[in-house]
Amino acid sequence: MNTTLKSRLRRELRARRQGLSKAQQTIAANQLMLRLIRLPVFHRAQHIAAYIASDDEISPAPLLRYAGLIGKHCYLPKISQTANRNDMDFYRYHFKQTLQPNRYGIGEPSGLRRQPQAANKLDIVLLPLTGFDKEGRRLGMGGGFYDRAFAFKNGKKNQQPIMIGIAHHCQEVDSLPGDDWDIPLDLIVTDRRVIKPRKR
Repeated sequence: MNTTLKSRLRRELRARRQGLSKAQQTIAANQLMLRLIRLPVFHRAQHIAAYIASDDEISPAPLLRYAGLIGKHCYLPKISQTANRNDMDFYRYHFKQTLQPNRYGIGEPSGLRRQPQAANKLDIVLLPLTGFDKEGRRLGMGGGFYDRAFAFKNGKKNQQPIMIGIAHHCQEVDSLPGDDWDIPLDLIVTDRRVIKPRKR
């Protein structure tokens, strides 16, 4: 998919979710949580990574709060610059924790005096989608953070963690071409349904 088309799709799909009211966003976040907590993989998981919603992304906050209350370990990404590129690590998070805004204005753990959780030791990763199709292809914001952080999964079956893309139902498109470096999604969960992509 060329850069121009990707940029156009991002604009269109961001506009869809930005058109949702605050009440619709709240309902969607709660519906998302209810679908996620019914998944067998959620019940088995002890280490769950998610994100702090921005730009009207669907919010995993209710899920993170619930997971923390029942004793699961939750993590948030932290972006750092090393060797002239941006990398992403995951740090332990509690829903009452104070977060520091990063350069994008998104809250993240400080990381001070703590070690990040190894990406391959996470059980589930909930990652934000700008767009998706039923085949499990995803369109992100273009930074490539998740693709780099989980590159070790590429081409390997049944490799931890389970990658679950989450989004508003209105962000689904008929088809998205994929790139070789894309990390495939194991599941997609929206406020309306759970999608199990066909294996490609």
